[in-house]
Amino acid sequence: MSRSVLVTGGNRGIGLAIARAFAEHGEKVAFTYRSGEPPQDLVARGCLPVKCDITDPEQVEQAYKEIEERHGNVEVLVANAGINRDGLILRMSDDDFTSVLDTNLTGTFRVVKRASKGMLRARTGRIVLISSVVGLLGSPGQVNYAASKAGLVGFARSLARELGSRNITCNVVAPGWVDTDMSRAVSEQRLAESLAQVPLGRAANPEEIAGVVRFLVSDDAAYITGAVIPVDGGLGMGH
Repeated sequence: MSRSVLVTGGNRGIGLAIARAFAEHGEKVAFTYRSGEPPQDLVARGCLPVKCDITDPEQVEQAYKEIEERHGNVEVLVANAGINRDGLILRMSDDDFTSVLDTNLTGTFRVVKRASKGMLRARTGRIVLISSVVGLLGSPGQVNYAASKAGLVGFARSLARELGSRNITCNVVAPGWVDTDMSRAVSEQRLAESLAQVPLGRAANPEEIAGVVRFLVSDDAAYITGAVIPVDGGLGMGH
């Protein structure tokens, strides 16, 4: 039987690849997007687009009500939505810092808390949080982003201990450089320097991240929880 799957930030990049992967395997997929139009290929496949800004608790609640009416309680949650506002700390405003944490960390808290209600009643569920190698290694000019992504690790491991007795797993995927709009926005020089530090010598494609996410919510991964899975070409080894 297909499951009710929610992917936040599923309209582009890694989130889009994850939503596509679940749809291709027959799951009932809903995905959130904040602006613009939802990808038409997902809509054509029967996926449910839900406009939602995860920094707004009321929008999160409304999104879940819409999903539950169409697909039932969310059984698989992939918390992917995130933003970055890079800058050196002396030039970083309070808003640059707090807005990134509110989306990447507090926004994740909001969507996970709401999904956990149905999962606890059903005594089963799968949660995957999309972090980053930056949250493990650190990166100059990204103290806000790194803090938010590192916070997801402690969040997930605490949640794994809290919900494990109800057969709910919570794991983290930590991508490195991925070929998305976000990575293409950096200078060619910085990208080349960064990829030179990757043992595999290249960026990942989004589908490679999606494959790991699908594994973590499969029966084959039923005994994995509280794990941080790096998908970074070896960049973060030892961290």
